[in-house]
Amino acid sequence: MIVSHTHKFIFLKTKKTAGTSIELALSELCGPDDVITPLTEIDEAQRAGKRGAQNWRLHGWWDSPRFLWKRRWMKFTAEDYGFYNHMPAAEAKALLDDDKAWRSYFKFAFDRNPWDRQVSWYHHRYRRKDTPPPFAEFMHSDRRARVNNYDIYSIDGGLAVDFVGRFENLEGDLKRALDQVGLKLDTPLPHAKTTFRRTSAPYRDYYDADTRAMVGDWYAQEIALLDYAF
Repeated sequence: MIVSHTHKFIFLKTKKTAGTSIELALSELCGPDDVITPLTEIDEAQRAGKRGAQNWRLHGWWDSPRFLWKRRWMKFTAEDYGFYNHMPAAEAKALLDDDKAWRSYFKFAFDRNPWDRQVSWYHHRYRRKDTPPPFAEFMHSDRRARVNNYDIYSIDGGLAVDFVGRFENLEGDLKRALDQVGLKLDTPLPHAKTTFRRTSAPYRDYYDADTRAMVGDWYAQEIALLDYAF
């Protein structure tokens, strides 16, 4: 995620919505006091020589490669370590309330047709396996199959941002968001994490009636919000 005090915007990064590409682009607009959360080593390399992860720690008593491990296994909260990748709105708001930034800054996120997003997540989930399990098995059996993007840009079930862009209109909606704070990108949007999907088959080809209904049930809130359809 990014909190730009310079330009008074907050970008909440969702999953499988070109969030890393957006974050790479927004990093170039940030100032020295802005919050930029760490990316993977490969993605950080794309920011080499430019502004990278900064100001995300609250206490600075560990290095970034360890903080995700600590978060997973030691049950630390955002107040312990600061801002992080895919941080939900509620946690970001809690850290920003003191300076009223959450209330006054322009807040935005992106989402994607959940049926298409689920296929993208499936390929990402098994990117290191030569032979991934069938898609239906992934849906029914993988405890990490569900992607809770709505939880990132909502608080207590209600929309918590000013704008939700669509992955399907990525550059146009990013321009709309930046227009709100008087900014524009001077370079094309970079492409990150675009090689995990091993086939160009339409997402609809992955589904049967059961898995299609599962996605409709899991992601009913964003489907209703953004009027997505199978």
